[in-house]
Amino acid sequence: MKSVFDDSKPIFQQIADMIADDIVEGLLKEGDQIPSTTEISQFYQINRATAQKGLATLVNEGLVYKQRGVGMFVAEGATNQLMKKRKELFYEQYIMPMLSEAKRIKLSDEEIIQIIKEGKHA
Repeated sequence: MKSVFDDSKPIFQQIADMIADDIVEGLLKEGDQIPSTTEISQFYQINRATAQKGLATLVNEGLVYKQRGVGMFVAEGATNQLMKKRKELFYEQYIMPMLSEAKRIKLSDEEIIQIIKEGKHA
């Protein structure tokens, strides 16, 4: 997890995003225990309720589950669920705007593919 927060979104959301990133990157695998709210709050020097809200977000999304008296763990299927969601977001945030601009400047599908393959401008 990164150690600096920014003002782009609430801290609890950034906590949830950092843990989700760790799952996507394979640093946390399905079945692995995640840091507790106390550990997170102490490490980042944030309110425990903020850390708890971040973890609750992951629980609500089905990415993490609680085991009473033991802790929280990465849920089975969390990696696939996150990858699917991120691929959809990638399409919406990057591909759609790119295709829109390509249409505006009259790039053909072949030219777009060539640019992507070569990593250069037309």
